[in-house]
Amino acid sequence: MPQTGSIIKFFLVAVFSLLMSSCFKDVDFGQAQEISLEPDLQVDLLYFQLDETDFLDSESSQYTPIIRDTVRLEFLDDDYIQDGLMYAALRFRHENRFPYDINSRIRFLGENGGRQFQVNYLIPQGSSAASSVIDTTRILEGNEINKLRRSIKMVVELEVVDGAGDLQGELDFQSKGLFKFEF
Repeated sequence: MPQTGSIIKFFLVAVFSLLMSSCFKDVDFGQAQEISLEPDLQVDLLYFQLDETDFLDSESSQYTPIIRDTVRLEFLDDDYIQDGLMYAALRFRHENRFPYDINSRIRFLGENGGRQFQVNYLIPQGSSAASSVIDTTRILEGNEINKLRRSIKMVVELEVVDGAGDLQGELDFQSKGLFKFEF
């Protein structure tokens, strides 16, 4: 029967041999600067549902064919985000149940109000029985990503084309951004 001391010595030699031949032998710690993380972030930017009352002036209660809303994109005002942002896909989706076409203008503005870029399109007329859906995506990458980096506000402007004061219906809006970073 082997002695306990021999078993312990054999075990220690085996463990030491495994440690000496482990994967640490081939690791080049000088390559640590070459490691990059590429996380994705999906964000709801703005969403709303409008009906005919939203096209009435708040002071005079008169019909107005143009309405707008501004939202600050606070998450873009961060050095960490600014430096790492490499790609963005902005998605805008409208569902129109008004019997009129609607012009959509979405502007991205810098802190001083200067326009960085714009996304324009026509939302076709719909009805309560059959809504009209428009789904638009704007891709920003390469040199164009700098326009988004300089943006802090998103302005959504809607204009009813040839509408009248007897407007009836609803309009849904959803916007999302998919942002890719490299750190």
